Order: sequence, then C-alpha cells, then structure tokens
Amino acid sequence: MTIIDYGLNNLKSVSKGFEKIGRSSKVVDTPEEVLSAKCLVLPGIGAFEDGMNGLKKRGLIDPITQKVSEGTPFLGICLGMQMLFTESEEFGLHKGLDLIKGRVIAFKAPEELNIDWYKVPHMGWNEIITPTGSTWDGSFLEETKEETNLYFVHSFYPVPEDKRVILATTEHGKQVFASIVQKGSVVGTQFHPEKSGELGLSLLESFCDINNIGKEEEKNE
Repeated sequence: MTIIDYGLNNLKSVSKGFEKIGRSSKVVDTPEEVLSAKCLVLPGIGAFEDGMNGLKKRGLIDPITQKVSEGTPFLGICLGMQMLFTESEEFGLHKGLDLIKGRVIAFKAPEELNIDWYKVPHMGWNEIITPTGSTWDGSFLEETKEETNLYFVHSFYPVPEDKRVILATTEHGKQVFASIVQKGSVVGTQFHPEKSGELGLSLLESFCDINNIGKEEEKNE
C-alpha cells in the first residue's frame, strides 16, 4: 500500500492499520513514487484548501489523475475522500481533484436545527446503511453488516452529482450524507477505518482483498 504524504496526514495511524491486517505500506511524497504505486491511499485531516495546496506543492495532482485513469486502486480517507470531488465550500470555494463530480458542503449549524444533542463537527461513532435501491453485492462491503458503526470526525461532507457512486450513507442531525463512495477503482470513506476498531480494519482488509493485495506472508511463500 502506497500512502500519499501531502503534509496533512494521519500517516502513523493509517500505516498501523494496514500493519494490523498484514499488509505492508510505505509513505511517499514524490510524483515518481506515486506513478510507480500499485495501490494508493490518500488519508488526511484538516482543511480542504490546505490539502489541495499540499498536493500541488509536491506536484502530485497529475500523477494521481494518471494513476486513477489507469485503473489503479485508490482509497481516500476523510479529507482524502473529500478531495476526490470537484470542489469544496470550506472557507471559500476551492477546486478538488475532480475524480468524482460533486461538491463538499458544510453541516448545518446547531442553531439551525431544533435538536438538543446535535453538534458540529460530527464526531464519534455512527452507522452506515445501504442507500435505497442499492446493494453491496460485489463491492468491498459485501460481507459488511447493515448499521455497522464506524468513527467519524468532520464538519463537511461530499454531495455527489451521480447518486449511483454512493455505496453507503450516514445520518447526522437529520442530514443524510454519503459516507462511502466508489467510482471505478476509486473508493472514498468519510469515516476513519483505521480508527474504527476491528470493523474498520475488516473494511481495509476487504478493500485489499477485492483489489488482490495479498498479505506479506502470502507473498513470501
């Protein structure tokens, strides 16, 4: 697993997550390393504009776009998921990678909703469900149970133009948002699988399995 470092990453926790499921990983920050990768992971915490500027500064946007066009498996986590989209409204309007058409928007402010417990950011455990009319069959979620709880920390969420890319949704304060998206070889999770206990690790493992990324002991046999 090749983890992209652009200056706003939770690199250690993501690397540790892959280590726990027996997959090796390396952290890279150059175009050459991205172009040679067999599977890419774009984690991240922080502001959308800062994240995109980090990719630009390192010359990573074109290599990422090229790898996705070639069908390289790609996983975006939290901010990394949001940057997959066309643009974000976070602190202005900023362009994203445009790998999935759509816009990242903010949760409604607490004073807009008459819900005592509602807070922003959305922080803590929440469940994922299958959108109406959709199925997880054939995806990396195929073995996942409905209403699985995973760990979220975010104030913004993406709204895809094409609802067919939405694999799972989550509700916070009567706002239903896309918590997992997939378009071709590109997958995005708004939650942190690496911080979501055994269930989160099982999703990372399923992502690896469906993309034929074997365990280290299997490679050495």
